[in-house]
Amino acid sequence: MKIIEFLFLSVFFAFLSIFSYADGATVAQTMGGSMDLKITHPDSVVAGREFTISILIENNGWEDKQNISFYFSNPDRTIESLTTNEVLIEKLSTEGSYGTTLDFKILPDALSGLHYLNVIYSQVLVENNEKPLEPTKSNIAIPIVVKEQPHVIIQTKTPETIFPNAQFSFEVTLLSEDIDIKNVKIQIKPPNNIDFIGDTLHTFSTIQKNTPLSISSQIKTPEEQLTAEYRIPFEVIVTYTDDIGDEKTESKTISLLMRPRTFMELTTDGGIWIGDFFIAPYVSLGTIIGIPTGAILSVLIRRSQNKKRKKKTK
Repeated sequence: MKIIEFLFLSVFFAFLSIFSYADGATVAQTMGGSMDLKITHPDSVVAGREFTISILIENNGWEDKQNISFYFSNPDRTIESLTTNEVLIEKLSTEGSYGTTLDFKILPDALSGLHYLNVIYSQVLVENNEKPLEPTKSNIAIPIVVKEQPHVIIQTKTPETIFPNAQFSFEVTLLSEDIDIKNVKIQIKPPNNIDFIGDTLHTFSTIQKNTPLSISSQIKTPEEQLTAEYRIPFEVIVTYTDDIGDEKTESKTISLLMRPRTFMELTTDGGIWIGDFFIAPYVSLGTIIGIPTGAILSVLIRRSQNKKRKKKTK
């Protein structure tokens, strides 16, 4: 039975450490009389959140141990116990093992940074399995980094300036640094005079922490003649449900500079504007080279003359 119990606990705590503490660590120490101790804990916890610590103690020596105890404390009162501060084990015979879990909580007003959960471990070794010796004690410090409230970051990638009658890329990246988020909605609000090519509302059931999500779209500027610069705002609004079920909203406003088009402009999709003449990005280099310079200039001159005639007619 002891062997079956040992195998069960070993598999259980291995499973627990892999799935519950993917970002955690394990404190492993050997106490007197070959008592092997493993304490699995998270590396970091967000302020106001609960967390679990698992304990596995194995008597790999040939002598029994009794009056085994764990006492947890936190000197700066950042961490509070939700179950109990103390674990008591009456006796562990040779090849015996014991495992349990304890729940704690980081206080909401805890300062961010490194904190310690202290453990006082005590045991009595039974010499030759007959005579109990004096208790021995050991101090163990479990490091836990307390993080501020979860950060959901909105990043945008756009040109610094744009000009009329052209298309430009508009990319939004969402990153949740600390937690998985659910029921995510990303809404992009362009100005009224801008055509947005693509969906302005995107929904996702879940976005895992530290996994950036990017959305790429295009914006088309209006056909207008500009003599001065002005700024146009875009707003990105993100709503989501955090890890404790609260609904949150984050937003970001991007201001792009709309300016008159210069004589020669390169567009983000690889096209070229030469005055009012546009060479599409899908036109091959050979085709561009094959167009006589005089032909391009003639087109530009004719367009310029037509504009002047229209102005005179008016």
